[in-house]
Amino acid sequence: MQKIIDFRSDTVTRPTNGMRRAMMQAEVGDDVYGDDASVNHLQARLAEMAGHEAGLFVASGTQSNLIALLTHCGRGDEYIVGQQYHTYLYESGGAASLGGIVPQPIAVEADGSLALSSIEAVIKPNDIHYAKSTLLSLENTHLGKVLGNDYLASAIARARHYSLRTHLDGARVFNASVAQGVSLDLITSQFDTVSICCSKGLGAPVGSVLCGPKEFIEEAKRWRKMVGGGMRQAGILAAGISYALDHHVVRLQVDHDNAILLQEKLSKIDDLKVEQAHTNMLYVELSSREQGVALGEYLKARGVLISAGKRIRLVTHLDIDESDIEVFVSLFAQFMRGSVH
Repeated sequence: MQKIIDFRSDTVTRPTNGMRRAMMQAEVGDDVYGDDASVNHLQARLAEMAGHEAGLFVASGTQSNLIALLTHCGRGDEYIVGQQYHTYLYESGGAASLGGIVPQPIAVEADGSLALSSIEAVIKPNDIHYAKSTLLSLENTHLGKVLGNDYLASAIARARHYSLRTHLDGARVFNASVAQGVSLDLITSQFDTVSICCSKGLGAPVGSVLCGPKEFIEEAKRWRKMVGGGMRQAGILAAGISYALDHHVVRLQVDHDNAILLQEKLSKIDDLKVEQAHTNMLYVELSSREQGVALGEYLKARGVLISAGKRIRLVTHLDIDESDIEVFVSLFAQFMRGSVH
């Protein structure tokens, strides 16, 4: 059977054999009652790694971010967020539609950050005519770009000066940790809360963990229940994530190295704009959307999947190796030379 080479996202990874064995052997119980030992272990472990008091295992990064926003903000409160950040653009407006929370999006800088002056400019005065500015929500990594710790510290200090709480959408924060060669807590402990997704580069099939103060997490449990997220023998999933924490964190550097390799090889193809890879994501741009769609069809017929368009995101992950990159680049080059049959 031909291997499908999938560059669409790091969410497409399959559990390894070792992860499957760990999941099969998981000690489980009813997590809603707090009886699942594997879930309890994961929550405590990841919270400690993130420099927080407690953790809450949930189904997805979207759910984790939503629960965080619902817990931080009341109806009519405002959160400040990047125009292209997931908590605003890609999570179906859940905070606004389900929580009555007002988003205040601002432009994202080229490095993935929000300018401190832009944050300060939209913080509302204490006036009944305005929504109450309550929370600053950042994202690390953003489009594969790492937000440096000096910037994070400055943004958090600015938020606290105005009595804003802070949340980090850390869907790929382990990539940021590995890329900078620092422990996770040096990034995440600065924030009041952090959402960590485990079904992306870490390679687990399902799940995210929301970390924060014990009191916050206790309140967040009610919101998890309200949005339908009370799970039962979830330890089967938690055990897969614990395995990933043991075996798949350090290897994220392989994904970063493969993204650089991909960048170097694609840069040799004429008429293709190739951007700098920072972690496990590479963006390339073709001359038109139509060309991108045709490329996607050409590759799919040959066992390679991409998210086709004019600007294409290519993501390296656990199931991509150097030989896959060679196959992909060769096919890409053939297409660009006009050798489509």
